[in-house]
Amino acid sequence: MSIPILMPALSPTMETGKLAKWHVKEGDEIAPGDVIAEIETDKAVMEVEAIEEGRIGKLYIAEGEADVPVNTMIAMVLTDDDEGDDDKEAETPASSAPTSPLIETTQSQAAPVALVATPVVKEAGDRLFASPLARRIAKENKLSLAGISGSGPRGRIVKKDVELALANGSAASPDGVKAVATAPVVGAGLAAANTAVSAPKTPAGLDDKEIFSLYEEGSYEVVPHDNMRRIIADRLTLAKSTIPHFYLSIDCELDELLQARKRMNEAVAADGVRLSVNDFIIKALALAMQKVPDANATWGGQGVLKHKRSDVAVAVAVEGGLFPPVIRHADLKTLSEISNEMKDLAHRARSKKLAPHEYQGGTTSISNLGMFDIKQFDAVINPPHASILAVGRGQQRPVVKEGELAVANVMSCTLSCDHRVIDGALGAQLLKAFKTYIEEPVTMLV
Repeated sequence: MSIPILMPALSPTMETGKLAKWHVKEGDEIAPGDVIAEIETDKAVMEVEAIEEGRIGKLYIAEGEADVPVNTMIAMVLTDDDEGDDDKEAETPASSAPTSPLIETTQSQAAPVALVATPVVKEAGDRLFASPLARRIAKENKLSLAGISGSGPRGRIVKKDVELALANGSAASPDGVKAVATAPVVGAGLAAANTAVSAPKTPAGLDDKEIFSLYEEGSYEVVPHDNMRRIIADRLTLAKSTIPHFYLSIDCELDELLQARKRMNEAVAADGVRLSVNDFIIKALALAMQKVPDANATWGGQGVLKHKRSDVAVAVAVEGGLFPPVIRHADLKTLSEISNEMKDLAHRARSKKLAPHEYQGGTTSISNLGMFDIKQFDAVINPPHASILAVGRGQQRPVVKEGELAVANVMSCTLSCDHRVIDGALGAQLLKAFKTYIEEPVTMLV
């Protein structure tokens, strides 16, 4: 039978992708684990692997073609698999098929199930979406697919979901088929809530004809937008048009922190660890979120999601845009753990080697421009977060202490708040807690 391979949706924001490279040609035999192609998204280049045996019948998209819409048929695979359910699935037109049953990405395989699991998606007639290989493994092990949550695109059950269910062990149901406990679904409620709330229409900006008419022909060069720039533009426009921002600023003295950092770096120098001021900022904000839990939240159409952990996204500048890799459970990690993890994430972000689960999610964000000598600025909230902390440069400034003029190292920070979730008093409590941790860094170690 023939089964289409479609352009996969490798992230929630992905609408189009670039087929960067084919690793196969028409007529090639493929086996599970073989790399078929490389897909370039707005954030990374991701390898696509086969999860079923077959032969490449036709390649529909040329190597290097950009702006290929998600779910567009990119290739056709011929397989000898003659399972009834799979034959029916293969007959589904490419325009309506939710995703390819034959491919997975290496990044999605690396993601923890609890972070990528989504509700099981069913077609008309309550038929489960599952890859042929997943169906075969389940059939061989007399395992029901009905109780398994798929981690593939749009909830498709793939090989690793069945293997995980088998590894966890399950009790047999009355009909002799094993019943598998469903993995927890993270973010499903928020996705449904956000889908139910449509974004308000915003006035259109100037079109190209109006813009070009303002400048002399030949006095400019048109640089086409790449995927990253388009996504950034769309998300920031969405943020400023749908999130009611307000801003709170505070000054934090750094002298105690700088001294503590110096002593800690001397103590861990032999281990190759070097703490940065940004590591302390990440830890301080994570702890402040735990101390003021009402601010550690996200707006959803059905309600406010109050997060139990502090997952802090940190903006990393890369060529043509930025990445927000996430330090998860930052409140529970040591400063050295945060430092090592942040260095690794930043390095891979600049080389576009991050997996989606490493830069998606998070409960708040930090944008630090202090290294660029910026004293103070206001940042735009990254949806679906309800806050972002903009950090300026630490510098010596005159301060008044006990009625006398003195000099101290001071850092200005501005918290951008989503007023639907964080009111002024709540935002002020969060900043006060953050300031306490920064000015008394020993409290981060308690």
